[in-house]
Amino acid sequence: MKKVAAGVAASHPATAAAGLRTLRDGGTAADAAVAAVLACCVAETIYTGLGGGGFATYFDAASGEVTCLDFFVAVPGTDGDREAGPMVAVDVFFGGMPQVYSIGGASVAVPGVPAGCGEVHRRWGRLPWADVVAPAIGLAAEGVSVPAAHARTLESCAPALAWGEGAAVYTPAGKLLRGGDRLFHDGLAGAMTRLADTGPQIFYTGDYAEVLVDTVRAAGGALGPRDLADYRVLETPVDHATLAGHRVLARHDMSRTVDTIAGLPADLSRPGRAVGVATALRDQGRQRIGDTTNVSVVDADGNACVITTTLGLGSGVWLPGLGINLNSMLGEGELVTGDMAPGKRMVSNMCPLVVIDPDGDLAVAAGSAGASRIRTALVDTLLGTLVDGLDMTAAIARPRFHVVDETVHAEPGCPRDELAALRAAGWQIKQWPGLNHYFGGVTAVGQAGAAGDPRRDGVGLVL
Repeated sequence: MKKVAAGVAASHPATAAAGLRTLRDGGTAADAAVAAVLACCVAETIYTGLGGGGFATYFDAASGEVTCLDFFVAVPGTDGDREAGPMVAVDVFFGGMPQVYSIGGASVAVPGVPAGCGEVHRRWGRLPWADVVAPAIGLAAEGVSVPAAHARTLESCAPALAWGEGAAVYTPAGKLLRGGDRLFHDGLAGAMTRLADTGPQIFYTGDYAEVLVDTVRAAGGALGPRDLADYRVLETPVDHATLAGHRVLARHDMSRTVDTIAGLPADLSRPGRAVGVATALRDQGRQRIGDTTNVSVVDADGNACVITTTLGLGSGVWLPGLGINLNSMLGEGELVTGDMAPGKRMVSNMCPLVVIDPDGDLAVAAGSAGASRIRTALVDTLLGTLVDGLDMTAAIARPRFHVVDETVHAEPGCPRDELAALRAAGWQIKQWPGLNHYFGGVTAVGQAGAAGDPRRDGVGLVL
């Protein structure tokens, strides 16, 4: 099989460049992925940030071992001395339909991004920690250009992102940032510099822990010092399924991506597979928006690291003088399950994955943004590369369809014979006017190349 070229795929050119620079400097896939994620926390704050949470999947080429790490947000309140106040409801329009979300201090869960980056680097990194943080510091000092696709996401999420202190960031001079405008977070370069100097624990037991607690509690949240001090990155079981003779490995996510792959029809030829794929994708109508982003990295030794992170919509609670927005996960109704005891890890749709070919070699390292559409985007991309023989760019860019209850939401260009087969099988079809960030944002590196999703203005760079 063709060896995977070392490379980085991400949803912002500056993010991908930070990862590629780290590979060129001799970093491992883990070093480059962490550098890219920290760059995301500067360049892609419409989607993610240091105040969010995420997941990582790592493939060790020498041993063939796959490890999944959970550094998603945790339910606060273990201190037991504070009740959260009311949240702030905001209407967010997506696909023309209003959806209610909640932000504010009471929506803030215990963040995991700093701890997660630190743990990935500790386990599999080679470069000094300060070198891995350095690209993010440079970006934060100068600011970055907003890609047009990110600006379109901002239009949808502005009621949350441009709320409170976020107004000065995302609506400078009273106008929403547009494609090509400069995104700048005052104080973030200093925060990144402190992170480089002291390590991730500054957010959990160091100076910034006190700032986090005071800020969230002043805004009506329940986050306490014990919540932060006790936070740990978890290693989680690895699910696996077979697709076209390849093994797909990832965490067990809320949307059951690996289970969905296992449930695909045996005959994957087109157009006949469309009904079977739609049936496997049926997701009981989950339609969370969420702000999410992903980086996928493969190094010269064949190791792979895929990291997906998110802020939700962002709580609108900013750490004073640090340019850091905090997550709004407790305001994401879909993620609020029956077991919300303080200290519990919240659930998520995020699913960074790797695919191993029949010879035991890496075939794909991929992840996606898109909340409940993450599964759809990943399944379609893997069908494109592993079954249909497309290169990575074509597989990610081609039109997708997403299933909600008995309705198939289809981007323009979906094959007419497949849509006809779906109609004949009783599915309702909703045609969208163009490619849309609603349908996810895949980034992938594999035997078929490296690519980012045009729906997010993503890029793939090869070393």
